[in-house]
Amino acid sequence: MNADAPPPPDWPALWDEVLRVRAATASVSELNAQGLSPGSAALLSLYRPLLGSAWCVAQLGQSLDGCVATHSGDSYFVTGGESLLHLHRLRALCDAVLVGAGTVMADNPLLTTRRVPGPSPTRVVLDPAARLDGRARVFTEAQATTLWLCDARHAPAARAALASGPAEVVAIEGLLDAGGAWHPERVVAALAARGLQRLFVEGGGVTVSRFMAAGCLDRLHLVVAPVLIGAGRRGLQLPPWATMADCPRPLAQRVVLGDDTLWDLDLRAAQPPLRS
Repeated sequence: MNADAPPPPDWPALWDEVLRVRAATASVSELNAQGLSPGSAALLSLYRPLLGSAWCVAQLGQSLDGCVATHSGDSYFVTGGESLLHLHRLRALCDAVLVGAGTVMADNPLLTTRRVPGPSPTRVVLDPAARLDGRARVFTEAQATTLWLCDARHAPAARAALASGPAEVVAIEGLLDAGGAWHPERVVAALAARGLQRLFVEGGGVTVSRFMAAGCLDRLHLVVAPVLIGAGRRGLQLPPWATMADCPRPLAQRVVLGDDTLWDLDLRAAQPPLRS
């Protein structure tokens, strides 16, 4: 598919069927790739694994040199139009979409599903130390439910900042440890307790990296755009491995989204390290 090309002609009807499976009004067995155009079959391969009852997927859009924004924080837009449609499809398929406080500060996102048909998820802002002031759009515009996740010690400050706003502050005991690090597994547990079991970690790079390092991600969609940013803000930042033989090699499929290339990484089915 070329940049900004329309979706394949058979895609809208197939997406409607995907949404019916997501809403449990149709069976995943009814989604058959036979007879589909190559473009629709490729897209279905991305979304079919996300039609189960519980999962955690993250997406990062980055440059060829591994940056998600320029040094000044500008990220509009690293990736192209088809990748943006893909992001909105992920929102439509999840129960909750999560971003970190830094993303809210930098981008002031709305986090609703707008560019494709489908429901808007519960919006989750991960802000362990309650750094935000409660005035971002995600807190003030009641187009979808918003949860503001904070360590229990900082939750009173968040509630005071919200005043009568439509968002809800969720206090999580032990979210921050004594050293100031936060624990992704406690976030996943707190959301699952509310019935939010299909989680999309949308950003930013630090948040996605923490979830991945903690082993909380089932899949990572890494979208690479044909652009060079230089000394910008990095995407994935993981603990180092000493040798290439030790580096994990997840099962991966590649899907072309316009000028971008999406790598769908199955983190639950990593290949064994290469050995000579």
